[in-house]
Amino acid sequence: MVKCGEPRVLVAYGSKNGSTAEIAERIGDVLSKAGCATAVCPAREAADDVAAYDAVVLGGALYSGHWHRDARRFARRAATALGARPLWLFSSGPLDASAGERDIPPVRGVRRVADRLDVCGHITFGGRLDEHARGRLARTIVHAGRGGDFRDFARITGWAEQIARELLAAPSGAERREGE
Repeated sequence: MVKCGEPRVLVAYGSKNGSTAEIAERIGDVLSKAGCATAVCPAREAADDVAAYDAVVLGGALYSGHWHRDARRFARRAATALGARPLWLFSSGPLDASAGERDIPPVRGVRRVADRLDVCGHITFGGRLDEHARGRLARTIVHAGRGGDFRDFARITGWAEQIARELLAAPSGAERREGE
């Protein structure tokens, strides 16, 4: 049950091997514990549901410099609804410690979404690639010894907590609609 004034947040993601899905689940858990009514689901299943939420967090895995197809398609299909509410974006993918050492700017496709929809923020998290990865290129990377888990869950948690603080400090969805 959603409590009055509790921001409703959709966390949608595009993930091939599950790493980005796990990041989205962590973000959803943090938002829920902070007092947001949160739903986490694959982006390919969520485009029709955006209007039911006060805010959206959208993430996608990075593959060869491209944001996951499901995240891109979701942003395109739901652009009108996404543009009418707070939206945060995240990417996951660098298979090294770089995402924790410096701010990695969004890839071109994510930058286009961010510019078109006036997002509240974007962040890139490290990725994970292990021996269970699907795809020939992924398996080649793992067999070459360049796989591993480079996600920083403390950083992910901190980012989600910041989103929660911003949402909880803002007027509720009902209050926003009454004031318009």
